[in-house]
Formats: sequence, C-alpha cells, structure tokens
Amino acid sequence: MARSMNHSVPVIAIDGPGGAGKGTISQAVASRLGWHLLDSGSLYRVTAYAAHERGISPGDSEAVSEVARALDVRFEHNGPDIRIVLEENDVSNSIRTEEVGKMASLVAADPAVRQALIDRQRAFARAPGLVADGRDMGTVVFSDAGLKIFLTASVEERARRRYKQLKDKGMDVSLPALSRDMKERDRRDSERLVAPLRAADDARVLDSTELAIPEVVDLVISWRNEVFPL
Repeated sequence: MARSMNHSVPVIAIDGPGGAGKGTISQAVASRLGWHLLDSGSLYRVTAYAAHERGISPGDSEAVSEVARALDVRFEHNGPDIRIVLEENDVSNSIRTEEVGKMASLVAADPAVRQALIDRQRAFARAPGLVADGRDMGTVVFSDAGLKIFLTASVEERARRRYKQLKDKGMDVSLPALSRDMKERDRRDSERLVAPLRAADDARVLDSTELAIPEVVDLVISWRNEVFPL
C-alpha cells in the first residue's frame, strides 16, 4: 500500500461517501485547529471540469492524466468557505454541479489519474497539521495518518443535505434524482478496482445522520486531543 511521506506532521484523514458532510466538517475542524485543509474531492472535480472544458472525454485516461498533472489550481480561504481558483478563474460553484460530480467519479476510478494527483495531495501535509477530506485519504494517500475517520450518514439524509446545499446556490435540482444519483455513485465508488470507497481497518466510523454539525466537529476535536495530545 502506498504511504504518505511526511511522518512528522499530524494528519486527520476523513473519508466517506458523498453528502456525508466531509467538506463542512473538515473545514470547521481545520479552522478550529489552525491546520491546513485538503479537499481531495475538489481536485478530482477540478480535473474533471478542466478536462470537460478542453473537450476531453472522462474515459481518455492519458489525456485526463495529463490535465491532472498540469492543473494550475489553488485553494484560498474565503471566510468560512474555500475558494477554488483554476487558471485564475473562480470555479468554486462550477465544479459543484451534479454533472461534474458524475464525471469526477469516473475519472477518480482511473489508476493513472489517481497516481497523477497523489503526490500533489501528500504535499498538503505541512506543519502544524493537516485535515484531509476524501474517499481514500486513510486507506491510500495518508495510510499512516494518526487519526482516521469514516464519516457517513443514511442515503436519504445525504441526499437531503446535498439538495439543500445546491438549492441554496440557486441550482434547480430534484431530490429523488439526487437520491438515485447518490446511490449509483456509492455503488460505483465502492466497486471500483482502484482505491474503492471503504473505511480503513483502523478508522473510527462516525454516523452523522442524527447529529448536528457542531456535535460532529466537537467529537472529531475530542478524538484529535486523544491521538495528538497538546
């Protein structure tokens, strides 16, 4: 299994299916701790979006991998949110559509694309620490992370959260369609041959279906204090 390279930097790896709240929780935890943040899902979404903008099919492994290696992208803190800038253009909202999400799931199943992005992801591990959000942070990218969490929730709750998120951004979406797409993406992500979505053997599973965001954040912080005592 591939391992992360910087053993001196504390890492909290938060994995889980789409809509579980990984992004929200990871941002809040990183902000509370003053740590760096890696939204790995955004890297795959940016790759899918950039490939689409260039007229490249998600199935063109070589071309998409080249896009991944050459990405000119950065993450900027924008109050409580993260601003994603691709080639000097703010694509924070553009990459959050369900269409881009589907393409991202397809390119993420490509071993060549994953390899092209893995070193870039590991470079985010810098002092004082990193909160890494994704689907294979604890199993592949940061397999030696001191704290691994698998954050999940029921499909119905995840679809409801995603529906509200997209509606708040002014997007026209259907809750039943979101639920169907989420189930299909769960199946695809769990069954892919490379880095399938699963909890690491030593991960703490956290079901957030009945929990409010502050409760989840407080629990993660308490686990952090256990694993990385001050």
